[in-house]
Amino acid sequence: MAEQREDQEWQQEKHRVTEVVGEIRKKITSLQSRVKGLKEDVIDIRRDFWEDVTVNIEEMDDKVETEASIKQQAEFLSERERSHGQVSERLDILHRLRNKPYFGRIDFKEDGQSAEQPIYIGLASVMDEEEENFLVYDWRAPISSMYYDYPPGPASYDTVQENISGEIMLKRQYMIRNGELQGMFDTGLTIGDHLLQSVLGNQASTKMKSIVSTIQKEQNQIIRNEKSRVLIVQGVAGSGKTSAALQRVAYLLYRYRETLTSEQIVLFSPNPLFNSYVATVLPDLGEDNMQQMTFYQYLHRQLDDSFQLETPFEQMEYYLQKQAENYETRVEAMHYKASLEYKDLIDHFLDQLANKGLVFRNITFRGQTVIPKQMVEKYFYQTESSLAIPERLEKVANWILYQLKRLEKVEREKDWALEESELLERADYVDVHNTLQEENQFSEETFDDYDREEELLRKRVVAWRLRPLRKKVKQLAFVDPLKTFRQLFTSMEWTVDKKVTLPTQWQEICRITDEYLKQKYITWEDAPAYIYFEKGLLGFDAQRSIQHLFIDEAQDYTPFQFTLMKQMFPVSRMTLLGDINQAIYAHALREETLLSEKWQEKHERIVLTRSYRSTAPIVEFTKSFMPNGDLIEPFERDGDTPIVMEVEQRDILIERVLDQINEYKEEGNETIALIGKTMKECLDLYVRSKNRIDVHLMTQDAHTFEKGIVVIPAYLAKGIEFDAVIIADASNDNYQDELERNLFYTACTRAMHQLALFTIGKPTHFIENIPKQQYRYYKVHQIGDKGTG
Repeated sequence: MAEQREDQEWQQEKHRVTEVVGEIRKKITSLQSRVKGLKEDVIDIRRDFWEDVTVNIEEMDDKVETEASIKQQAEFLSERERSHGQVSERLDILHRLRNKPYFGRIDFKEDGQSAEQPIYIGLASVMDEEEENFLVYDWRAPISSMYYDYPPGPASYDTVQENISGEIMLKRQYMIRNGELQGMFDTGLTIGDHLLQSVLGNQASTKMKSIVSTIQKEQNQIIRNEKSRVLIVQGVAGSGKTSAALQRVAYLLYRYRETLTSEQIVLFSPNPLFNSYVATVLPDLGEDNMQQMTFYQYLHRQLDDSFQLETPFEQMEYYLQKQAENYETRVEAMHYKASLEYKDLIDHFLDQLANKGLVFRNITFRGQTVIPKQMVEKYFYQTESSLAIPERLEKVANWILYQLKRLEKVEREKDWALEESELLERADYVDVHNTLQEENQFSEETFDDYDREEELLRKRVVAWRLRPLRKKVKQLAFVDPLKTFRQLFTSMEWTVDKKVTLPTQWQEICRITDEYLKQKYITWEDAPAYIYFEKGLLGFDAQRSIQHLFIDEAQDYTPFQFTLMKQMFPVSRMTLLGDINQAIYAHALREETLLSEKWQEKHERIVLTRSYRSTAPIVEFTKSFMPNGDLIEPFERDGDTPIVMEVEQRDILIERVLDQINEYKEEGNETIALIGKTMKECLDLYVRSKNRIDVHLMTQDAHTFEKGIVVIPAYLAKGIEFDAVIIADASNDNYQDELERNLFYTACTRAMHQLALFTIGKPTHFIENIPKQQYRYYKVHQIGDKGTG
């Protein structure tokens, strides 16, 4: 009887999918006809624009009428173009809905009502043919929030006017592909993982149904959080934090669609490669993409083009190779310059510059100094000291501009002005002639315009030559921020203060920092400090239009970088996503990271502990060598046990790696990553394998991600997942300290289905903590040897 009822429900649901898809197809046909008509209208209006406008400018009344006619025609064209864009956008959404009209359903019985209402939830709303009833509700609509917030039972949702309460009688999820129902299941949870959906849709066990949840309450708290100024999401590898964040963007764009646009949201991603992945996600959620960039790209834009800025990956390579000159000193600098103590030092330095030490540039014109820097400095320090430095510099700029006005009058009388006026373009002469005509149209004294014409031409030449200088003055280019900043490292007088904390190697740090700055090379650890300092002098051009800032891999950002962000985006709400176990930069060793406990106390925090990306054997393997690994919960998805293979030399390693890649390909894995620790190691792997397999080397400049086999350093693989992962050298020589433990964990957790680790000699000591039954161990002595367990 139960089976008969289930079959009847299946047929009903299947029939409804067909009906809704049919209605969507009708709407597509109707809109296609409409969009075609609008496109033809736009083409016709553009072609006939001037034919439909009455042009007559002889009389004032006719001129006004002409302007009104042009404006009317332009507004009509603009309205048609806007309508065409809106209809085309709706058409795109309907095409997506045709394949998957909805994914969920709740039956809600409102208090006081006798019958429940079935609410089907999808990417966007769909009305019936009469446009009276909803066939599908948009997932971001207020009524849809119950789907995410509540299991069956008492539930409520907020409308603009009131709170509606009642009871959810049923909660169901669907798998619909190409407009056909593939599977469905009733649940108390909301399942967002495609793998889980397919398992549950195929009559999964009661136990499986009861333990699963992806976008359940915690994820929905991330998506719909509206009150937190700073929201921290600490999620283990593969916990879905980035997916939840992207859905949060889509929700915010829908919830505040009258006041918020995608241009007002910025995502800082870990690398350009990750951007290409993100770019494909939001359109699937029914929204335009927000601004995406790496923090490096953002900082680079803040600097003058003459500077060379080190990338975070170059800093990482420097740290991991451990052989460079001044290595210990620079690592100490990385720690210190990440901290708020360094920010306090910069603030102290800025305070002192209010009284002395600001370095200025000469004001030069035509190769001559017209206002010496000493005079500019004197004027600055005569301005009101109670004002902030940027305000005082504005006063200096106005004074310089006044001096340039006086200079302009003097320069007009010089021979060079006359000589250059004779080389002007014909258009300039015509323009001056017309100006004279207008001046003299009510005067009879037009017989001798030669002197006046020369005067206007001289004036034009001098004004044109002074224009770039005036522009630079308005930009406060008479200040030299770099030379001023370098003083912090060349004189101890700026640091003699009990409030200032300095590292033990400060003098040596100063020496190497100044060496870099002299070459206009800014290390990654100094980039936020220099930009913060320069903005402190010249003024923060705060980006107040940005309403929301999303920071992925937040554990890789320093407190100083975060302080800079708050200054640059003063009105933004911030969502920080990360995993403290994947903190791979030097500052993380001293807990100078945004996900450290001392930072988490100040902000709202949501913790995600269940990992869905990898199979249970891979999660059990990776959690075993992490200090807080017992907090990580694997999802019960079975798979192969990870392989650890020890070889004696590199030639054997390459052969066994290539064999493993071929084996993974034969098993149907579409994306396979060969992960090295450094770019040097990856280059060696690539050179040794490129003639034998079709492989791509991913560098920090890679912007697109393709399926297939890739060689990639661990720090670039962040945020990306692969069907199978091979760690090229997991030896004890390669992974030793705590930071390398995090890097090793990051590399291993990129694997969704299969994981293999190769090691030349003894495996890293991190593997010693892993129970032997959680991996298969082989030792290979020669090429062709299958290995002994």
